[in-house]
Amino acid sequence: MTTLEAALRGGAVVILLLRATVAARSARRDAVSRYAAPLAAGIAAYIVESAPGFGTLDLRLRIPVAIVSAGVPAAFWIAMGAMFTDEFRPRWYHALGWLALVGLALMDQFKHPMEVDVVRTGLSVAFLLLGAWHALSGRAIDLVEGRRRLRIWYAAVTVLYALVAIASDWLWPGGLSAAPVSLANAATLTIVIFLFAVLGSIIAAETQLAPAALRATPSPLPSDSRPAAPATGPEAAQLAALQHVLDHDKVFREPDLSIASLSQKLDIPEYRLRHLINRQLGHRNFNAFVNGYRLAEAEAALSDPAQAGVPILTIALDAGFGSIGPFNRAFKVRTGLTPSEYRRTRLAGAEGAVQSRVAVGPDAAVGPHAAET
Repeated sequence: MTTLEAALRGGAVVILLLRATVAARSARRDAVSRYAAPLAAGIAAYIVESAPGFGTLDLRLRIPVAIVSAGVPAAFWIAMGAMFTDEFRPRWYHALGWLALVGLALMDQFKHPMEVDVVRTGLSVAFLLLGAWHALSGRAIDLVEGRRRLRIWYAAVTVLYALVAIASDWLWPGGLSAAPVSLANAATLTIVIFLFAVLGSIIAAETQLAPAALRATPSPLPSDSRPAAPATGPEAAQLAALQHVLDHDKVFREPDLSIASLSQKLDIPEYRLRHLINRQLGHRNFNAFVNGYRLAEAEAALSDPAQAGVPILTIALDAGFGSIGPFNRAFKVRTGLTPSEYRRTRLAGAEGAVQSRVAVGPDAAVGPHAAET
């Protein structure tokens, strides 16, 4: 390995370890940092593992690096979910996928059948594609403009490089660690990692300007946040028009409502509408924003004694949900109750209040000084 290549790989490793350290310090309060730290550490280990001559090192030195490096595809899958899916929660199968890759990597350090390499490659490709799916699938409803742009770069560049690296290991001896391409590989890794570090810092700063909490309440301004800057001029007029079509025209009742269709109704560009909802109303996800209005309407209907006989499916469809499944899940997340439990609780409370007023009698409404008259 040349001095230039050693410097490039060393610089990339330093950048990644610094980012992993910074992310680890924020891991308790930030889910993205919690999963970005092991991803950065894993990529740093891969840079070391893919260096020429790594296979000649003592087994006791190779195994720890190989273990950390092996989990990169699974760590990428998890980190992309945390970064680009606001409602992401780690599941048991995420841990199982990481453990499977680590186990296969350990077997790879010793004599093993070809099937081990095939299974490891298949799992790695699957996890990388799942990570790319996380990055791309929610782009249409993402209201954080900088994060929308970053989705494509993360998915395309990372998956393309990883697939080339995996294919090279099968196509020629040594893969990207072979002497003819090793230096170019190190330079490419360094450039990509540096660019991602810069872009990640910019997007993190931009995201922090907008309210970080997901909002589902149909309020012009969330109670726990304020806009980055008060709406003035044309933006104030656009905000008023948005509130009008939601509060008066009830456009949220349209099951297929999207950023594109709503921007057409308001006659403003999509990027302006995303900026308006994100920066002025504090929402990061268009579906969550619209569903807030739908759920509020459904709650009102389920609390109304006059609609006690209306089927829950009808209420869900009238509010704008396309089917009962998504409605039930969103309603349970918002209220902690199923729609039927919520209706039963609210109607029982309303009936109890009526009975209480009847038992006290009409004089109870006169006030505390009624007995003095």
